[in-house]
Amino acid sequence: MSKRYLILEDGSVFKGTAFGASVNNRVGEVVFNTSMTGYQEIISDPSYCDQMVTMTYPLIGNYGINRDDFETIQPAISALIVKEYTEFPSNFRHEWTLDEYLSQKNIPGLANIDTRRLVKRIRQEGSMKAMLTDSLEENDEVFKSLQRYQPRTDQVKRVSTLKPYVVPGHDERIVLVDFGMKHGILREFTKRNCHVTVVPYHMSAEDILQLKPDGVMLSNGPGNPKDVPEGIALVKNLMGKVPIFGICLGHQLIALACGADTHKMKFGHRGANHPVKQLHSGEVWMTSQNHGYAVTASSLAQTSLTMTQVALNDETVEGLEHESYHVFSVQYHPESSPGPEDSNRLFDEFLNRIGSYQEGRVVHA
Repeated sequence: MSKRYLILEDGSVFKGTAFGASVNNRVGEVVFNTSMTGYQEIISDPSYCDQMVTMTYPLIGNYGINRDDFETIQPAISALIVKEYTEFPSNFRHEWTLDEYLSQKNIPGLANIDTRRLVKRIRQEGSMKAMLTDSLEENDEVFKSLQRYQPRTDQVKRVSTLKPYVVPGHDERIVLVDFGMKHGILREFTKRNCHVTVVPYHMSAEDILQLKPDGVMLSNGPGNPKDVPEGIALVKNLMGKVPIFGICLGHQLIALACGADTHKMKFGHRGANHPVKQLHSGEVWMTSQNHGYAVTASSLAQTSLTMTQVALNDETVEGLEHESYHVFSVQYHPESSPGPEDSNRLFDEFLNRIGSYQEGRVVHA
């Protein structure tokens, strides 16, 4: 097995072995995910665009890759970093090994490094730029190249759908704005027999309203929400005209559209075991999360938004609701890809809010 090195922008070097695609000098932001399972969903989550994901669970790939659990057709992850990967998976559903899949999708992997040391470094210093390289012969030049690297800000543009498309159903008509949508969101709406029209991130509010939606869903997506002015403008122009539900990036765009602020977190939330408290009931849900930015709690004071949920680990804003309009959002992933499924009921809540809005609209007609 060939050698491969991970170089961090602080000068740290991790030596391991290469697997997956034979791509040299791949650059991205190195982050970590604490999920014990669900690596296929993680690899194919568009929200990881341009990121090198380190899995904290030590053995990855043991159940292979199957045809059913993808969150997108073309993954946008920059690289995968693991302690150990399984060359010979054992599961009745598997159709490819992890190594085969990464090779097919041109994604480099790094194995046999001390992932605990790497994660501790990220927790201490925060998420940072990193490079995967197969040679350290020109280490100084590689490091200088890494220091000069400026992260891109067009991730949403690169992962959003290019054209609208329809997933037919017979009940509520939902417009799903694709900022980097996970297919799990579509699965939840189709299970509820909704008629879903998926549209690009830059589609105007006027064009969306011409579709006569019963509700608008703002999907998850990668990057800094302030780099998506089209999404902020869209929310401003839709509020009060149609019920809106936002997830992850969609949650942050709603906050910005209402005058709140967002900030980059030190190392983000990425995992399937994040406890979130519902402030109205005191109930606690375990949630799946993947975000490096968060809504700034202190900035909500001068807005029409109310915080409805909070992260128990660090008091991050996890849920918002508009005081006047049928608009609400959550920072985590209720589509449960990968699980847990505690918050899956939020899709039913959205449909209930659509019903309430329609009843109210008839009353005031």
